[in-house]
Amino acid sequence: MAKVTGRRAFLGWMLWSSAAWASDKTSLSEDASALYTGSIGHRQPAVSEEIRLWPDAPPGGGGPEGAPHVGHHGAVSHIATPVMRMVLPERPNGTSVLIAAGGGYRFEEIEKEAMAGADWLTARGVTAFVLTYRLPGEGWLAGPKAPLQDAARAMRLIRSRARSLSLDPDRIGCMGFSAGGHLMGMLATRFDERLYPPQDAADSLSARPDFAILAYPVITLKPPYDHTSTRKQLIGSHPSAKETAEWSVETHVKKGDPPFFLVQAKDDPISNIENSMIMRAALKKAGVPVKLEIMDKGGHGFAMGKGHDGHVTWTPMLETWMRSNDLL
Repeated sequence: MAKVTGRRAFLGWMLWSSAAWASDKTSLSEDASALYTGSIGHRQPAVSEEIRLWPDAPPGGGGPEGAPHVGHHGAVSHIATPVMRMVLPERPNGTSVLIAAGGGYRFEEIEKEAMAGADWLTARGVTAFVLTYRLPGEGWLAGPKAPLQDAARAMRLIRSRARSLSLDPDRIGCMGFSAGGHLMGMLATRFDERLYPPQDAADSLSARPDFAILAYPVITLKPPYDHTSTRKQLIGSHPSAKETAEWSVETHVKKGDPPFFLVQAKDDPISNIENSMIMRAALKKAGVPVKLEIMDKGGHGFAMGKGHDGHVTWTPMLETWMRSNDLL
């Protein structure tokens, strides 16, 4: 497994994968090589390593073939092989986080959201695992379960390696943005479901995250908040009431779920602020600890603070919350 440094290492690896699929040659263009080795800008203390999620084909089969498609800003789609990238900090503190980017389940904002999250976490000693999950609209026979299968498998793989990586098995959390927040919300509430046939010894371990961080998440797929790409990609334009409930995160909240940190802006044009309000109410009703930070402005997609209309300050509150829960 190749190890590379820098925040843009993941994007560089994706470019390398595309080049490898397109040609038998293994040489990279100058720009792609610089991205892969982490030599373009950005802080470079971390080491990154790719981990395939499944020993063979993902459960159910289907899906695209060939290289992933990578957009100009690092958005990824056409994902034939789900993976996660382990990003190690200079001084690991034992906490680890599985990160899922958003993109409405049509693509994944790996560079803008997931790698930004990994950068912020590793700077504070947290080991990050950046997930590239299957997209339900790309022909997977598992349908809407495909990304959740990947998330559950990733969590179990992290837990199976905790001792060898000197990670605390009781401090393995998850972080998600937008549709990635929906996915991590599902993982944090449906962790005890049997989503796929066991593959190996790792699948005997718990898929429950020990904490969940959701930024501008899509939570509910119910009216009147059902005009999202998340709903369309997962269950179509005319889902049944049963399907809508099954794929709304709040439906699955229960006692014993991990503590949640939620952040969302009042002026979010894509995921209505009511998504976080609904989730907070469901968690409080179940007796699950929850912290919700509501921003007056910020829109959607502000990641770790860089929004469309300027900087959105929310990470100091996250850091305080993590410290109060002995995660930093």
